[in-house]
Amino acid sequence: MIISDRREQLPRLLAAAAVIAGIAAWIVFLQGGLVLSHYDAKAHLVVARRVLDSITPSWQQVGAVWLPLPHVLNLLPVQIDALYRTGASGTMISIASFGLMAYATARLVLAVTGSAAGAIAAVATLVLNPNLLYLQSTPMSEPLLLGLTILVVLWLYEWVRDDTDRVPRRLGWAIVAAVLTRYEVWAVVGAGIAAAAWAFWRRGVPPHVTAQRVIRLSMWPAVAVALFLLNSRITVGAWFVSGGFYVPDPEYQGRAARTLVSLWWGTHELSGYVLATAGVAAAVTLTVRAVMRRSDAALLVPVSILAAGVVPFIAFYQGHPYRIRYMIPLVGASAILGGIAVGWTRKAAPVAAATLLASVLAESPPWRSTAPMLMEAQWDRPASEGRRRVTTCLASEYRGDKILASMASLAHYMQELSAAGLHIADFIHEGNGAIWNMALETGPALHAGWMLVEEQAEGGDILAQRIARTPAFAEGMVRVCEGGGVALYKRHSGHE
Repeated sequence: MIISDRREQLPRLLAAAAVIAGIAAWIVFLQGGLVLSHYDAKAHLVVARRVLDSITPSWQQVGAVWLPLPHVLNLLPVQIDALYRTGASGTMISIASFGLMAYATARLVLAVTGSAAGAIAAVATLVLNPNLLYLQSTPMSEPLLLGLTILVVLWLYEWVRDDTDRVPRRLGWAIVAAVLTRYEVWAVVGAGIAAAAWAFWRRGVPPHVTAQRVIRLSMWPAVAVALFLLNSRITVGAWFVSGGFYVPDPEYQGRAARTLVSLWWGTHELSGYVLATAGVAAAVTLTVRAVMRRSDAALLVPVSILAAGVVPFIAFYQGHPYRIRYMIPLVGASAILGGIAVGWTRKAAPVAAATLLASVLAESPPWRSTAPMLMEAQWDRPASEGRRRVTTCLASEYRGDKILASMASLAHYMQELSAAGLHIADFIHEGNGAIWNMALETGPALHAGWMLVEEQAEGGDILAQRIARTPAFAEGMVRVCEGGGVALYKRHSGHE
């Protein structure tokens, strides 16, 4: 269904409203000291900053665990101390992504149903979601993930609907950007390509033409993924890093049914029972229509966004600790599918939209202070307050000597220390390659004047484990203070 000229304006208006709401939410969370309260928000800033601010500055500092686009976009802005310390540049990217999410969501619902009420309902359930309002106020990568993923699904649906041989460049580049943002997109793009192939075949496109189209489309994500894997191989010596940065959690490990239930639980906790249920019902209806009717074969493409749940399912099944924010893409999927369900009610769409929005506001209003993401974001607050003692201790005697610390465990604290005037180049960390490895082999005293050790989170970091296993590792270093699970060691004067 082609969007009319009059309704072309609606997605833009909704995007503008989303940006305004996003800025307002950012101000509220900034005043509450919550913008950088999540440990990963600080860590994302550190990864972007360390590309240039490092003992060994290079493109390899982008790393190989997180995908690079969020950090590349923030690489230059975050070199400005004020933007780095406040996270403002990362927040700007997130708010812009919030607007993109609203625009693409409205366009997609309109393209499928032609219903303005459905588009407004879908966008409203996202823009008024307290979890999303919080995330878009931070330098986290979820807002960019949502914006790019929905844009990819929108343009993929339009391409399949229009039934053309040439892959639009805007679709190809959107796919490249999305697959370099977060791993969930890999599953969505794979499912979207499969849905496109099905739609072409179901509508009578010759097999060889369908194959040519799919190959042309697949080249875009294939090249992007190949470049990332090559970078991973060069940077850390492994094609893909899937573990080693967390302690396995047995609660879901190896338990498929329980893991699947956890995805449903997390989704409705973040979005509400009614919206999640409406989304599932719409997905089933879309799939049935795509299978039963040739003319509706393209409707399988919007369902592909649910494939974002594959990544958290695999992660939890393999023992990754449960993180409710991994279901954020499914919240986006629920909103889109819920909006489509509203649109299909035709003349009753305004009533259906009002009912859906009322249920969302009743279950999870935007002012809800106990929203899951707000609660998760404050897990580290007690430890952060405890680390202030360590910061005071270090700042009072710091004279420029290097500090040995594991970025895998203490990236968030490195960002906190920027308020005390420290830079990433003041640290020796895993990204420094041979320098870090030499310090692990010979002990810190020969290479650094200080050492920070995370002793509690995830069972203690690599330095804590090395000290526990080989006490002589810390020879020449004296423990001077601790707080928030972090211990500070100083090189003994006899080893200077």
